[in-house]
Amino acid sequence: MSGKFKILAVEDHELLLWAVRDILEDAGYEVITAGDGVEALERMAEVTPDLIIADILMPRMNGYELYEHIREHSEWVPIPFIFLTAKAEKEDRLKGKAMGVEDYIIKPFDPDELVVTVRSRLARSRAIRQANEGEFNELKQQIVTILSHELRTPLTNVYGYTELALEEAANMSTDEFPQFLEGIKKGADRLTRLVEEMLLVVRLDTGEAAREFDVLATARYDVRDIIFQAVEKYRDQAESRGLTLICDCPEQLPPVKLLDSFLTEIISQLLSNAIKFTRRRGKTISVVVTASEGQIRIAVRDEGVGIPAAQIGKLFDYFRQINREKMEQQGVGMGLKIARGLARCMGGDVEVESVLDKGSTFTLWLPVYAGESE
Repeated sequence: MSGKFKILAVEDHELLLWAVRDILEDAGYEVITAGDGVEALERMAEVTPDLIIADILMPRMNGYELYEHIREHSEWVPIPFIFLTAKAEKEDRLKGKAMGVEDYIIKPFDPDELVVTVRSRLARSRAIRQANEGEFNELKQQIVTILSHELRTPLTNVYGYTELALEEAANMSTDEFPQFLEGIKKGADRLTRLVEEMLLVVRLDTGEAAREFDVLATARYDVRDIIFQAVEKYRDQAESRGLTLICDCPEQLPPVKLLDSFLTEIISQLLSNAIKFTRRRGKTISVVVTASEGQIRIAVRDEGVGIPAAQIGKLFDYFRQINREKMEQQGVGMGLKIARGLARCMGGDVEVESVLDKGSTFTLWLPVYAGESE
């Protein structure tokens, strides 16, 4: 019995409730019954069903109210819900669909129709659950792989250089000592950046970043300067990899309401990615700024590896990296999610276009400041 799907049937008409129970039990399901919405919630406190069939017109709590109460509990949200009702008016069916009810069976119904509807909804629910579990397991594996690498590598630098420095302190020359400090600093910087990104993710997810923008953002007329300063921070890194970094920005830009720390962080994330995935020397990374139609657009273009079309929709997920198993990538896969989150705090967004083996363009757009509304 425990291996069967559990169906909660809710119906105030006792004979009809028994009929639904008998039909579904004959089809191999375990059926739990309730006479109205209140009793149904009491049953659900004891056992979680795999699917719910409920009448609409019932005493104490009708079907619509029952549905709303169930969807208030996150653990019950995935449960398929079917309305079983004698009401056949179009507006009633539309109301159920608009609420998110999975199906709508009109009384009197054919027993085979009831069984087929229940079977199809359970199959669909199981397929969705399996897909979600597969994605969750993949995400867990990615997090383990990425964090183990991103934590272990800088810690190895810090620990290794510190241990060597202690062992060789007595014999170390004044020329060698700064090299050990540089190795320790390199690892510490990487760990610091990881912690900063993790904290930024928390600020975005809790809404703290949006509240910070609402309180501290101002209309900036020096957007061009902020962009150039952010780009210049990456010039040495680009040149060390044989890449040319250019910034094409008009002399005059309209004002934008922003936090310069948010804008700098977004440009940093996009440039870091562009440099990281442009593997061949002699290529160009360009930052092209334009203003039109009430927007400022900052496009970061690279001539790198590009992104498979099937993966583009997943780019802005946390801990998402493309082909990490094939390419060494420093980072934890949060940069693009952070960039988009900060952009949306400022009323904009980040968009992407990419061609595999040709390169990618990530475009940040922000609304031009038009003054405070009355």
